[in-house]
Amino acid sequence: MTLTFGIYPGGLLGDDRGIIHPVTPDSPDRVLAALTELQGDAPAFSVRAYRSFATVPTPETPPTPADPHHYLGNGRTLDLVLQFREPSGELDGWPEFVRDAVRTGGPHLTSVQICEEPNLDLPTVDGSRPNVLNALVQGVLAARQEADALDHPVAVGFNAVPSFDPADTFWSDLGALADAEPRFRPSLDYVGLDFFPDVFRPVPDDHLADAVTAVLTGFRRTSLPRAGIPDTVPIRVCENGWPTGPGRSEDRQAATLETVIRTVAASSTTLNLDGYSLFALRDADSNAEGLFHHFGLLRDDYTPKPAFTTYHRLVRELGTVTPCQPSARGPRDSAG
Repeated sequence: MTLTFGIYPGGLLGDDRGIIHPVTPDSPDRVLAALTELQGDAPAFSVRAYRSFATVPTPETPPTPADPHHYLGNGRTLDLVLQFREPSGELDGWPEFVRDAVRTGGPHLTSVQICEEPNLDLPTVDGSRPNVLNALVQGVLAARQEADALDHPVAVGFNAVPSFDPADTFWSDLGALADAEPRFRPSLDYVGLDFFPDVFRPVPDDHLADAVTAVLTGFRRTSLPRAGIPDTVPIRVCENGWPTGPGRSEDRQAATLETVIRTVAASSTTLNLDGYSLFALRDADSNAEGLFHHFGLLRDDYTPKPAFTTYHRLVRELGTVTPCQPSARGPRDSAG
């Protein structure tokens, strides 16, 4: 199976304190032009989108991008993230929200991620919500059941961030829930990893590839086994990026992303990696001082940084390889 590439095309994002809105609204036509150029002649390219569940939705969790279907077709498919943002932790309505998202996703929906970073306790991600592990398990089951009922080949999974705390019980707690719900592990088509090497913890250039390999290997060999998730379930990198801004040059962004992406591709066979999605297409505000405003391959006015050309080249080069052995899980493993 091929290594499928993709990107989050919206301007809105979250930092460690709340939601950051782009300085100008997204321009759907300019986004579509950029996605088309990035994809080139690659047969598949995923478009990442986020939708949130809460019994009382708030302006802090808007859908992003607003209309991802505008960007789909010609091999571009929808990678849909369903966030559990219910403050009470109650699951009433959550499984139906998931099932409805699968039903209405349309023919271009090929991947559904249940919850967003459920092992990270920050306000803008799901690890801050009570009962998130049960939401994760029940959401995966609901997505799998609906996709199977529709006979629609949707890859169902969840994501997490690396954990360097030996006292962290997320994976063992998830394993205990999976033991009590034997349908959970067979329902998984992938587990996603969000990681941002050299962003929050500096990594010397000559150690970056080793650091990326170590994180990927630890996720496969240490974290997933604690939940009883076997090596046959692929890993995919769901969010990775490197921001520019004060003290962070655009040329270094391009070089860093090239090192990270090539290391991911080189590890794909041994660690069973099936995809990579970059965060993000456009800066929220290229003139802001904040770290989180500058993750884009494009500046906020849609002019390209050097990393745009770098990613386009890597998609063309690495998206045509067949790095992973055939999966034993059947046809839905090929969804990107």
